[in-house]
Amino acid sequence: MELGLSLASASPPAGGLAPPPPLAPPGKEQQVAGVGILLQISMLVLSFVLGHVLRRHRFYYLPEASASLLIGLVVGGLANISNTETNTRTWFNFHEEFFFLFLLPPIIFQSGFSLSPKPFFANFGAIVTFAILGTLIASVVTGVLVYLGGLTFLMYKLPLVECLMFGALISATDPVTVLSIFQELGSDVNLYALVFGESVLNDAMAISLYRTMSSVRSHAAVGENFFMMILQFLETFVGSMSSGVGVGFISALLFKYAGLDVDNLQNLECCLFVLFPYFSYMLAEGLGLSGIVSILFTGMVMKHYTYSNLSDNSQRFVSAFFHLLSSLAETFVFIYMGFDIAMEEHSWSHVGFIFFSIIFIVVARAVNVFSCAYLVNMSRPEHRRIPLKHQKALWFSGLRGAMAFALALQSVHELPEGHGKTIFTTTTAIVVLTVLLIGGSTGTMLEALDVVGDENPSIETYEDNNGFMPPTYEEGTSSGGGLRMKLKQFHKSTTSFTALDKNYLTPFFTSQTDDDDDDDFSGQPQNRRVRFYDQ
Repeated sequence: MELGLSLASASPPAGGLAPPPPLAPPGKEQQVAGVGILLQISMLVLSFVLGHVLRRHRFYYLPEASASLLIGLVVGGLANISNTETNTRTWFNFHEEFFFLFLLPPIIFQSGFSLSPKPFFANFGAIVTFAILGTLIASVVTGVLVYLGGLTFLMYKLPLVECLMFGALISATDPVTVLSIFQELGSDVNLYALVFGESVLNDAMAISLYRTMSSVRSHAAVGENFFMMILQFLETFVGSMSSGVGVGFISALLFKYAGLDVDNLQNLECCLFVLFPYFSYMLAEGLGLSGIVSILFTGMVMKHYTYSNLSDNSQRFVSAFFHLLSSLAETFVFIYMGFDIAMEEHSWSHVGFIFFSIIFIVVARAVNVFSCAYLVNMSRPEHRRIPLKHQKALWFSGLRGAMAFALALQSVHELPEGHGKTIFTTTTAIVVLTVLLIGGSTGTMLEALDVVGDENPSIETYEDNNGFMPPTYEEGTSSGGGLRMKLKQFHKSTTSFTALDKNYLTPFFTSQTDDDDDDDFSGQPQNRRVRFYDQ
């Protein structure tokens, strides 16, 4: 038997191909894996320490996310020019599956879970407008401009569907850096809610658009499938949202009636609460839907209904746990991203594509923000309209991050080699420029626009309406056309949802009808941090 095995291994394979290289010994392989994990932990420690020092000294020109990205770039560059490149690439590589399945779910869940209900629902109509309609506008404008740029020989030419795919992925904003500085400097609470709410829903919208365009590309021409594209997008988005909301409601009923809020069952209570978000994510992925959309709405529903059914100790634990998990994942993503940017092979031959794409993205972001702000202001009374300085801050805060990078890395496998590499290289350049330049100049921008400490007192006037602030309209004003009336009706529908939630949903899904401090603890880690640095 041993002789047969040795002869089989010694004989040349069929077809004259060279035998595969011998595998590394198990001990050596384990050693390399240990070194890779040690490197990752060291970079995480360095990033957190450096971020603490920067915040302590209020050095806003290099935010924590930018510092993590730079650490990854430096270590990846050193590994790229050293002899350890092969081993390091094996154990420290940015796999989009790892990103979408392990790193992204806790980040998105924490985004939905930490939403402060009062400012969020007070600006719910504006947030939905910016996140859904605005992202659609930005994706289409970017894709069409890139396509026209290729037709006029300004840049590398791509097919229309691939241009729309690029527009969808690059429209995913990631203002982690901007929001942290907003919080440190104390910006207007309505502006913070708009930027935060848009970024949360924007990622889900961008993923749905990208997957829809990718599916259309794999079939026939765009013109023949226009209605199918819209139908598929609605099916993906609405189906994912419904599955997320359904899982959230099921968890609320379970914790309401299971009687787990006793001392000896708190461990079980916390374990079940932690498992529900991943159940929602994997359920949507298994059904061919978007797990990001699903887990986002699961986080919102679980915070609003399930959270109040937990015991006090479990509430403290799950809030701290998801905040910790999200912070680790976010920092690791930026390190991972910087490392892979330095290690990956890029296509720098199409510099014109990168240059004009940046210009087109800036234009598309402006069209997105100012057109949506105009629509929102049409439906609002004068004292609640979005001021121009807040619109400029919204336009400025549209930096790109991990979501755009992961989708671009996925496009390398889905598109022809030259097209995918060009999109990936362009996205990489845009991510680095926006995170470093926009993130570093956010403090200066806030001071220049005079929105630092610009607190809006009207945010405190909807305490008794369960987090909603119905718009008030003067009876003598004219309608301003059918569009204005429809927009006003949309805002009135959010008010009617308030009554439905307060009178029926909250009593049915929770064990208490008063949500006295519903959103206090979600901000505790940040508030404690700010008070610590103010000492």
